[in-house]
Amino acid sequence: MADQIEVVDLGMVNAYLLEAGDGFVLVDTGLPTKWDPLVSHLQASGALPDRLKLVVITHGDLDHTGGAARLQKEYNARVAIHPADADQVEKGAMLEREMTNPVFKVIMKLRQLRMRGSMPAYPTFTPDVLLSDGESLEPYGVDATILHLPGHTPGSIALLFPNGDIIAGDTVSNMIRPGTSPFVHDRQAMAASLDKLKSLDLKTIFPGHGKPFSADKLEKIKLK
Repeated sequence: MADQIEVVDLGMVNAYLLEAGDGFVLVDTGLPTKWDPLVSHLQASGALPDRLKLVVITHGDLDHTGGAARLQKEYNARVAIHPADADQVEKGAMLEREMTNPVFKVIMKLRQLRMRGSMPAYPTFTPDVLLSDGESLEPYGVDATILHLPGHTPGSIALLFPNGDIIAGDTVSNMIRPGTSPFVHDRQAMAASLDKLKSLDLKTIFPGHGKPFSADKLEKIKLK
């Protein structure tokens, strides 16, 4: 399955394009500022203007939802998300989160100072589809199952494929080395979601940030 999961390079954030029968399913959309490279990639792959069956959002953060509203408006794409993150995309609601990695605390502080006043507005939208835990994406042409993995956000989800590949959103990342996301909304839920991932017979992890990594590295990941 890994060769059917196409990485869409959007800088610091990964989106993924999946073949879906006679069309495609897109997972995540990057920041609003990455609209041009997103659309260029989708057009080059043949997903636009009319073969994009669904846009699956792994969670409601701006760096994963930034192109969803425009895909919905300009290309009539249907956008799907877990209902627990609907408030984020409908209202631009901000979540309170703990930052677990001290290195990232420094990086984010410097980034915020550098980007002060230049952050893009949240392009809000109403989801077309609300996804639930255990739901199949076969109606959209993709043999994958939705896993609800709360912790990073209340409605964080992953896409699990039959061979054990998984698109994991920000439940795990690989920016420096494989680990949990440094941003945690609910520590107890995040710990349970990490345990859930470790209990599965997985093959390759496709994170929201960083390069894919083998599932054997999951055992070394701990929530700090």
